[in-house]
Amino acid sequence: MSAAQSGSLTASGLPTTKRAAAAHRAYRHSIRKTLLMLLVGFIVGIEFLENGMFVFAASHIMGGIDAAPREFAQVLAAYAIGNMMMIGMQQWLSRYFGYRYYLCLSLMLFLVGALASAAATGLYSMMFARVIQGFGGGALFTSCRILVPVLFTRTDRPRALKYFMLMLFGLSSFAPVLSACLVDGWGWRWIFLSVTPFVLLALIGIWVLMPPTVGRDTEPVRWAAGPLLLFAAAITLVQLSLSEARYDVFGHPVHLLIMMALGAVLLAWFLWHQWHHHEPLLRLRELAHPAYLLGLGLYFLHYCLSNTSSYLFPIMAETGLGIPITYAGWLNTYAAGVSLVVAYGYLKLSSRTPKKKPFMVIGAASMALAAWSFSLVPADVPATALLLALAAKGVFGVLLVLPVANMTFRELGDERFAHAYQSKNLMRQLASSFSTAVAAIVLQNREFVNRTELIGSLTSTNAQASNWLDSVQAGFSAHSLAPSQATGAALAELERMVSQQTLLLACQDLYRFLAVLALATMVLVLVQRRFK
Repeated sequence: MSAAQSGSLTASGLPTTKRAAAAHRAYRHSIRKTLLMLLVGFIVGIEFLENGMFVFAASHIMGGIDAAPREFAQVLAAYAIGNMMMIGMQQWLSRYFGYRYYLCLSLMLFLVGALASAAATGLYSMMFARVIQGFGGGALFTSCRILVPVLFTRTDRPRALKYFMLMLFGLSSFAPVLSACLVDGWGWRWIFLSVTPFVLLALIGIWVLMPPTVGRDTEPVRWAAGPLLLFAAAITLVQLSLSEARYDVFGHPVHLLIMMALGAVLLAWFLWHQWHHHEPLLRLRELAHPAYLLGLGLYFLHYCLSNTSSYLFPIMAETGLGIPITYAGWLNTYAAGVSLVVAYGYLKLSSRTPKKKPFMVIGAASMALAAWSFSLVPADVPATALLLALAAKGVFGVLLVLPVANMTFRELGDERFAHAYQSKNLMRQLASSFSTAVAAIVLQNREFVNRTELIGSLTSTNAQASNWLDSVQAGFSAHSLAPSQATGAALAELERMVSQQTLLLACQDLYRFLAVLALATMVLVLVQRRFK
């Protein structure tokens, strides 16, 4: 061998060109793996972004399709029904198609539903569109979280989970302000149209990066219509009863109780069937583990606190405090930004901090602090005075749920993780619907009670109210209004102020309830001994 030839060999005996090719392949593999980690979180973030925008702009969408609040509740139920149906079929469809094709089909359904929602002109077209979008969206969170242990080795999973959480919280944080800007600038239809580039990018990413055989089972899937139809009937009745509860709980309680009881019976029958079936949709027998059940309970409390707070704050900010929609969007995004920063810090510290209970206590205490602070705000409070409470709300959004997520599935093992996460996300959807229904009922009840008390105090013997009304009437008269017109304008202004004040007081009552629930959650975290 010549000197030139020997000089082209490395110390290990490999030619320099081969070593460079191996290094290039390793670099390309590392880049591909990082992109796949980001893609998994990005797909989940799309659903969270769209749903966050939808919730924030709900009143504007309601007005756009000319739907009353009672009718619009059916739109919310339609998405939840489609979502839970897809979660129920998760194992069947992923095993049959494999995750590459399953996620592509789900994202296409999600996009079709979004475009149909943007084109909706009335209640029924919007309900149909949201059912389709719910079917597509139901696959995303469950599938992508399941894919983390499937696609990545144990050494890579911490980094994959970090990217997953940061993408989820990052995209979610932009939802309120993006929703406010779109509604204010181009109209409510852009809430749905704006997700198109995100979905198309995700579709390209899945097709390029996702291995085609991942998740596909060699054994044939045994399709069974009976359990699926039973599940569909149960969740439809449960969801409709929860959506109708805010309107019928006082007017038609018997009708509501019958529908809810029938839904509960069908759901119990479905769960009994799944427990005893040899190849169920939900593998409940494998999940009867104390740590998992405790985790589900804490998840339920987190979702109740989080969804009630998310439902309540825009109502209080826009209607109770008169904050403009764009500014309210920035306030929500500020809280979500705090969650993103805290999530990043938690992911950095959690591997070095074996005890997670202190984080959970701080998270629950933060929600108690935020709720109590909101319960004390006066009607003329400047928006900047809400920043501390919103920061506490952002801390809660991370420090309770992430430690619970770390420990709930730890003792189940990889082989049962997919089934456990499927059941957890079904519970998440039910908790969201339940908490929203309860919040609407309590808010309606407290608004009625506060309005009755406030109007009762505005009598002719109330010198302060009479003087205020006379001064306002005089102000309108000074602007060239006739006496009868000035009186009518003054009474209209009084009615507006009464409505605003009673709604603000009702929101504060509900925030006090949230503070008590958050403190109860903190006590539960402290006394339980399984999660350290």
